Amino acid sequence: MKIDTDKQKIINLLERRVENIYPNLKFLEDRLNSGEQLTLYLGIDPTGPTLHLGHMIQVLKLAEFQELGHKVILLIGSFTAMIGDPTDKAAVRQPLTREQVVENCKKYQEQASVILKFEGDNPAELKFNNEWLDKMSFQDVVELASHFTVQQMMERDMFEKRIKEGKPVGLHEFLYPLMQGYDTVAMDVDGEIGGNDQTFNMLTGRTLMKAMKNKEKFVLTNKLLVDSTGKKMGKTEGNMARLDDTAEDKYGSVMSWTDGMILNGFELCTQEPWNEEVENKLKERMEKENPRDLKMELAFAITKIYHGEEGAQKAQEHFVNTIQKKDIPEEIEEFDLAGKTIIEALVESQLVSSNSEARRLITQKGVKINDVAVDDLEMKVSSGDIIKKGKRFFVKIK
Repeated sequence: MKIDTDKQKIINLLERRVENIYPNLKFLEDRLNSGEQLTLYLGIDPTGPTLHLGHMIQVLKLAEFQELGHKVILLIGSFTAMIGDPTDKAAVRQPLTREQVVENCKKYQEQASVILKFEGDNPAELKFNNEWLDKMSFQDVVELASHFTVQQMMERDMFEKRIKEGKPVGLHEFLYPLMQGYDTVAMDVDGEIGGNDQTFNMLTGRTLMKAMKNKEKFVLTNKLLVDSTGKKMGKTEGNMARLDDTAEDKYGSVMSWTDGMILNGFELCTQEPWNEEVENKLKERMEKENPRDLKMELAFAITKIYHGEEGAQKAQEHFVNTIQKKDIPEEIEEFDLAGKTIIEALVESQLVSSNSEARRLITQKGVKINDVAVDDLEMKVSSGDIIKKGKRFFVKIK
């Protein structure tokens, strides 16, 4: 397989969507310029029945390596999902059964194939980590554990926080990064990519690879999609676009993102050209234009990847005709409240008389933004948003 060492493609691979590279950028850059075929993987635990846009940030990066001719692996955490990754968790994650894991990952390859090529001259591989982790003896686990100290494990922020709050830390949660790290050894790869929230787990694999195979492994961490306050896109925020969503739902989910997610969205979630010049032009437009218009372009670009140009066009028409115009009066009072929380916006626009009334209405699903019921008390409103209370009261955010 001929390896593409085009300079601009390598620069783009090393910069776009990238948070950090271990051991350093030059190490990976030299490997990419060498012309040798590298083998790397992305691991995903099947904790739910579908992939979402957060996963696809990593899948898009994996596809960049594949396009240059490198060997890529999509690894399903069919064993590790049964332990439960403690990353960013304030409490012990509920372990899954093997049956739940198998059921959850049924769609993963099909969904990832929108981006990755599983056929052709350099097909992506699909692997399951229960193939080697199921076979480990207790002696094997003890040997793995001997490469780490309790102090190293306690460096994880979420463990320190839980202990300070008097919350339990399960012993099995210490084992999770060992199991994920051993994936690297079992597959004998050159590198791994993942979200920057997985840094600790992926670096565990580097430690094991050095100790057990005397081999240097690179780790490339991707940026996460967050708003200007650092809040991640997620299920709890109600703005997570799932791969099994319809085109209309994907488009609508993106339109529910805060203005602070627009620039990150273009860089991380689209296949549109991206460089410093493009970013600066978008920043200029953010200052001069209604951010809603840019958000519509972002929603179109993302939806187009998964549903094609025609599907994205129909989704946009649906949003304009049934969401923006649905039951909305021609004249709506406007308030300069962009960036405020939904509770602050409700009170300051006088749709409600108090914070407690705002909370009660939201809990009862009596408040909508752009015709989507609000379920997050901390959700922030953006320019162009239409807030609806009940059936007859509207305000517009400017």
